[in-house]
Amino acid sequence: MARETSTVPWLLLLATASISPAIVHSEEPAQANSLCPQPASSEGTSPPPVADPTAPVDDRVVIEADDKDFSFDVNGNAVLSGNVVMRQGDKVLRADRLQYDAKSGQFKASGAVEFAGPALKVRGSSGEYSPTLGAQFEGAQFELPERNARGAAGNMQVDASGKVTLNDVAFTTCPLTDRAWEIRSRQIVIDTQSNKGTGHGTRVAFKDVPFIYLPWMTFPVGPQRQSGFFFPSIGGSSRNGAEVSLPYYWNIRPNMDLMAEPVYYAKRGVDFAGEYRYLTRRQRGSLSFNYLPNDSEYLAENPLVTDNDRYRLELKHIAELPGDWRFRIDATDVSDSSYFEDFAHGPEGTSIPFTERLAEATYRNEHWNVRAQVQDFQTIDEALPEEDRPYARTPRILASGDWDLGLGSIDYGFDAEVVNFERNLGVTGWRLDVAPRMGLDWSAPGFFVRPSGGFRYTTYALENNDPGTDDSPTRSLPFASLDAGLVFERTAGSRGQRRMTLEPRALYLYAPFRDQTDLPLFDTGLPDLNLVQLFRANRYVGADRVNDANQVSFGLTSRLFDGDTGAQYLAASFGQAYYFEKPRVVLPGEPVATRDTSDMIAQVSLTAYKNWNVEAGIQWNPEDTRSERSQFRLQYRPDGQRVINLGYRAQRDRLEQTEVSGAWPIGKHWNAYARAVYSLRDEKMLERFAGFEYKACCWRVRAVARRSVSNREGTQESSFYIQLELNGLASVGDADAFLEHTIRGYSPETSAE
Repeated sequence: MARETSTVPWLLLLATASISPAIVHSEEPAQANSLCPQPASSEGTSPPPVADPTAPVDDRVVIEADDKDFSFDVNGNAVLSGNVVMRQGDKVLRADRLQYDAKSGQFKASGAVEFAGPALKVRGSSGEYSPTLGAQFEGAQFELPERNARGAAGNMQVDASGKVTLNDVAFTTCPLTDRAWEIRSRQIVIDTQSNKGTGHGTRVAFKDVPFIYLPWMTFPVGPQRQSGFFFPSIGGSSRNGAEVSLPYYWNIRPNMDLMAEPVYYAKRGVDFAGEYRYLTRRQRGSLSFNYLPNDSEYLAENPLVTDNDRYRLELKHIAELPGDWRFRIDATDVSDSSYFEDFAHGPEGTSIPFTERLAEATYRNEHWNVRAQVQDFQTIDEALPEEDRPYARTPRILASGDWDLGLGSIDYGFDAEVVNFERNLGVTGWRLDVAPRMGLDWSAPGFFVRPSGGFRYTTYALENNDPGTDDSPTRSLPFASLDAGLVFERTAGSRGQRRMTLEPRALYLYAPFRDQTDLPLFDTGLPDLNLVQLFRANRYVGADRVNDANQVSFGLTSRLFDGDTGAQYLAASFGQAYYFEKPRVVLPGEPVATRDTSDMIAQVSLTAYKNWNVEAGIQWNPEDTRSERSQFRLQYRPDGQRVINLGYRAQRDRLEQTEVSGAWPIGKHWNAYARAVYSLRDEKMLERFAGFEYKACCWRVRAVARRSVSNREGTQESSFYIQLELNGLASVGDADAFLEHTIRGYSPETSAE
């Protein structure tokens, strides 16, 4: 769809491919069969066995009847009574009475008429059949055994071209003893040649209460797309008021379509939303858009604004060009800083500080990797200070090359970047960064040794810098490293059914100190410390700072695998850096190192052990004897619908949160869902929801109540939604996607039953 709304719609969204047996595509839940009563043996004809597709087609008509109950005249017309059976190929027609017109080749059946084909059974009060013209039944009741579906039609016609016309149609996937939901239509015409269906006067009823009516609609017969209206979506929220949307799908071409989804908000007006998609042999992409003119609610909340038109544009485009080139665009633009808060689900909209606009051309072959970019940002969080807002990079060119000397393990190459930084405030200018390198890769099963060295040169051409400062500062320094590791492996377990590894690793890094206080800070930052960061050559991200180093990093990892399948049960890692000389290069506000070691990093992951999964990590400060950052996650998951999660995460002086979530069946028909996120630091709940699901044989209903943070000021908003799903039809609402997103490990497609 074009975008997310501020609340999950709480009433009924059906897909168009769900009005007749011919357009049922969604699979029924795996547990549905266990909730349905076993069908009683049907009286009458059973479908014949599926024919061998390689066998020759037999179109002969064979008729059987009681010997004493038939008559015929000199013209070849015949009347058969009693147990009359007519067969043609894999189709069977039974009737109490059968009349045959020799001139037209038409059969008229009356009495208890039954027709059975490979995927369809029909019973009616009377019917006609012609091998060339097709069939017609009055008072027809039909079944689709492969779909566990059934229905009735006042009249059913099937012509020889494959067009099916049903009048006064009723259809359901419910058993005969409990028709909980039903679709009724005045007429449905299905053209199997064009794979298109048309419905007239269609309504959907649940528990005998109609809730959807469409006077006219078209739909695809099969998986192909078809233009037409979707069922409307109705919802509401305290932020936007009542919501009504009427999606329309336009299948422009086989490789191009448009989903238009205008939405009416009672407090805001009409949002003209949609998504255009395209796909060619070399290009693909999408354009999502929203335009809501004259948002009265936004004007009431912001009386000083002069433009209360709201919009969002998002363009994604990829073009595969000749000669190993690729072009990509990924750009988003919104009308104002409150847009995501007003039109996003829960706290997700409060954590978007800026949007990106990126255009990129790339070239890659065996030795070269080149990227040319133009990148800009739109600041969404207006509270972000001007000096902390990201620079535009117009342009940015990155290039790297890798070659070897033909001696197998000796390679050389370079990394380079040239970029122009633009911003309305502060110093701007160009930066050139080049780093040629050479190394040796000596590795074999069980060990690796990789010495390398290089030289890094950086220069600037600055504007708007402070008076008296150098507008073309430079930095140059050599660097060297030695990376080595071992892998020990042995069998484990009472029967040797597991494998255990011990993997020590050491990285020595040397880079001399260079005073870099006169260099600007365009795009450089200090990422969180982890095992990957511990073994990087530069602890900073970005070229404005290169750390001085005379240090060695040690790491130790141990893994436990299944000896047959290779599945990993346990992984434990530990790492720390030791400084021969304390690092002196720092960012503004970064404390200078005062000890000879870095923080310790430890991680443990336990997976697939009797349905239990554990992940834990900690960054430990040995000087203060306390953790700087930690996280812990425990999960019990017998299957996708039975999952319990416990979580804890903390960052020193910033946050400390706990989380619990889960989904669990309660009895045969009921499921329960819940999630809560609590801030121990702020002593308040950040998000919570609870809900239930009731599953019947041919339908299920979900209800969830939620309260969560809705803006950066911490204001909380409540919402409630309900989802109704009718087996064999598309689901109504977005509950599955919502639950999969908020409950880690939950999957509605798997079941223990």
